Amino acid sequence: MEKLDLRKTLKRFYAPSAKAPEMVEVPEMPYLMIDGQGDPNTSQDFMDAMQALFTVGYTLKFALKKRPDNPVDFGVMAPEGLWWTEGGDFSYTERDNWRWTLIMPLPDAVSEPDFAAACEEVRRKKKDVPALEKLRFERWHEGLCATIMHLGPYCDEPATIERLHAFIAEQGRTLRGKHHEIYLSDPRRTAPEKLKTILRQPVA
Repeated sequence: MEKLDLRKTLKRFYAPSAKAPEMVEVPEMPYLMIDGQGDPNTSQDFMDAMQALFTVGYTLKFALKKRPDNPVDFGVMAPEGLWWTEGGDFSYTERDNWRWTLIMPLPDAVSEPDFAAACEEVRRKKKDVPALEKLRFERWHEGLCATIMHLGPYCDEPATIERLHAFIAEQGRTLRGKHHEIYLSDPRRTAPEKLKTILRQPVA
């Protein structure tokens, strides 16, 4: 059985330095995606979206492992978030107006029919995944991005974001797309000062 560890095979994109930003070319990959709006600390929609993401992610993992032809065993990836406000920028002062897309990268072995089958299995077995119908499967090419590892609490991210944006300007680039965060640590089990969050910004 093929075993996939995307954190290792895609290490260049999921282990940036915390010391200095760098540029990466992120390839097209399949993702689970779900959209919403509001402060993640208080929004029930955000919690429901995260639940749907992980429920279907693990359902896909077990389904592909049991697949009779070409079974695949893969590790479920950490959740990621794309963030913006209605004006297009991402501002830490407008939490209630935050718009977000939670995403989870998947191996290329996962297809649209696999996703549909996983959602149907969740419907059959569970009755408490209210955001399931909002979840979608999409192949997405993020392209050229600047990235850096942020160490510490989420509230301290603005300083790291400023460093990232200054680096982008120094490279003669401009911001493109949405502010991207990758949550390597579980905030329920990790002290704030030990949190690891990858910050990524598409550039033009």
